[in-house]
Amino acid sequence: MVKQQLFLVAFLSITFTAMAQSVKPVKFKDLVFDNITKTKDLSYSDNSANKEKSHLFDLYQPAGDSSTGRPMIIWMHGGGFKFGSKNATGIELWSETFAKRGYVCAAINYSLSKNNPIFHFDELLKSTYYAVQDARAAVTYFQKNYKLYNIDPDKIILAGNSAGGMIALQAAYSSNAELSKLAGLPDTVTGAKSTQILKVAGVINYWGGIFDLNWLKNSHVPIVTIHGGSDGIVPLTHKDAPLYGSLSIHERADELKIPNGFKIFDGYSHELQKHFNPIFGVSGKTKERWLQAGQYTANFLYATVLK
Repeated sequence: MVKQQLFLVAFLSITFTAMAQSVKPVKFKDLVFDNITKTKDLSYSDNSANKEKSHLFDLYQPAGDSSTGRPMIIWMHGGGFKFGSKNATGIELWSETFAKRGYVCAAINYSLSKNNPIFHFDELLKSTYYAVQDARAAVTYFQKNYKLYNIDPDKIILAGNSAGGMIALQAAYSSNAELSKLAGLPDTVTGAKSTQILKVAGVINYWGGIFDLNWLKNSHVPIVTIHGGSDGIVPLTHKDAPLYGSLSIHERADELKIPNGFKIFDGYSHELQKHFNPIFGVSGKTKERWLQAGQYTANFLYATVLK
């Protein structure tokens, strides 16, 4: 009897091990590459001689990947439109892990405000407008140079956290005319392009918000949103200022039948921190939540944008 039990245990152990080994990781969904290559301080400006800091990007690619037509994610950092850069901890983490999934990632800088947009709403609107111009320029650059980076120009995804998420939302769903009018700025784009909507394949919004929910009617582009349930910096829903958080975006996207994913981290504040503090470093537990957000995002993109 004992021998039979030992045999059964051994048999089941071998079976489960074989089954586990037979489940292969899925490209673009799982971490399939062990290493990545990173090329720093390239420029997405139309002027190749332009090396302004605000137009620089770092390129992340899966090491040894020779495939073409790869999807790209353009990552934009947070910092209240006043601080931050492409070297932000979260941006590096998501760029590296998505490159290991098979994506090409570009972590970009964008124009930061010389004023104080964090406490002045009119400055926040203006800062968003100028940053969105940079995001659109980056998309246009990669669409034009898709062969150089072995990417699919129709599979470019805009992504960001906090201010970066706001840039991604406004760039993907508002026209230049709409955003410039709201910001009280002259439209820098002339002719028919002023009312056109930027063509992107998807949006990743990590704890950002959109100024006008009606702009979601402008495009059917899929969106995945992640937010802390106790976020006091960018609320989940509309409060006093005309800024709508992830819950409002999710509900309106459902109404408009826009493919969307939505995940709340209950009990966590901005940046998925227990208590948001932009001065001190990021804890290991917060990074774990960022990785969870990334995996949720990868699953959503695989099922919608890349299908």
